Amino acid sequence: MNILITGAAGYIGSHVAKQLLETTSHTVTIMDNLSTGHATTIDTLKSIRDFKFINLDLKEFSKVETFLEKNQFDTIIHFAASIVVPESVENPIKYYMNNTVNTSNLIKCAEQSNVKNFIFSSTAAVYGEPKNIPQSGIDEASDKLPINPYGMSKLMSEIVLQDTAKTSNHLKYVIFRYFNVAGASADLSIGESHEPETHLVPLIAQTALGKRAKIMIFGDDYNTPDGTNLRDYVHVLDLADAHIQAIKYLQDNQSDIFNCGYGTGFSVKEVVETMKVVTDTDFIAEIAPRRAGDPAILISNNTKIKTKMHWTPKYNDLKIICKSAYEWEKKVL
Repeated sequence: MNILITGAAGYIGSHVAKQLLETTSHTVTIMDNLSTGHATTIDTLKSIRDFKFINLDLKEFSKVETFLEKNQFDTIIHFAASIVVPESVENPIKYYMNNTVNTSNLIKCAEQSNVKNFIFSSTAAVYGEPKNIPQSGIDEASDKLPINPYGMSKLMSEIVLQDTAKTSNHLKYVIFRYFNVAGASADLSIGESHEPETHLVPLIAQTALGKRAKIMIFGDDYNTPDGTNLRDYVHVLDLADAHIQAIKYLQDNQSDIFNCGYGTGFSVKEVVETMKVVTDTDFIAEIAPRRAGDPAILISNNTKIKTKMHWTPKYNDLKIICKSAYEWEKKVL
């Protein structure tokens, strides 16, 4: 199979690319503009086996169209996006242009060049802040009411993909709605590396290492047991595995949407305490005002992906996730 991965110089895309290169014989091409991804990640992936890399921005519509027509991909796995929630609140047009407009053009080009499968990296932010979350968590049929431009930009792209597939005689899709992703590859060759870093687990790991003086907890007055945000944390290796399974899934099944999380919620304070335990360190955690656009609770119902795709997580343990993130940050430091 001929597979294009957009944004695979970044965090999640690189782990999917690594697993594809290591465990399959598919022809792999990576497209990335290296605006937030890293050239060193491409070099690391090249050490596994060779693949084509093209430095191209998705906003260059005519070049993207020509590239897809020339290469005739069977599957596109689309990660390239802007992902910082507070930034999306401050600069919404950036998110609608990059996440929605550029993705819409990529979908159009995929349809025109007879791509069969489109696997889309979406987000649990499309659910917004549900008023009544069942004990079993948020399922795929829950209301989609994003409370920030990041979530809305992803939801709009989901709709474009679904509507395009309805009118196509060949294009199928899997949409993954990620919950909070963390951790690194088992061999620590790749991991999470954003600048600036905004994700909780790596920030706490950096604090445990002394790279940061303290960790800020944004809000302790939410309607949760300890007042801090509750999130569903998923290890990046389990998430990568889901994408590999999605390629096989689409060969024999129709388009679908799946939550990708563990169905278990941990508060910010619980993650802080877990990191202290697994690293045997103590550090300062300071309460700060809430951030704009942060829901109180996001916990997945993952029944659908486990039953329909037979996804079986291997790293469903907050201690494993924290330790993995810590060891990666330690290596980087």
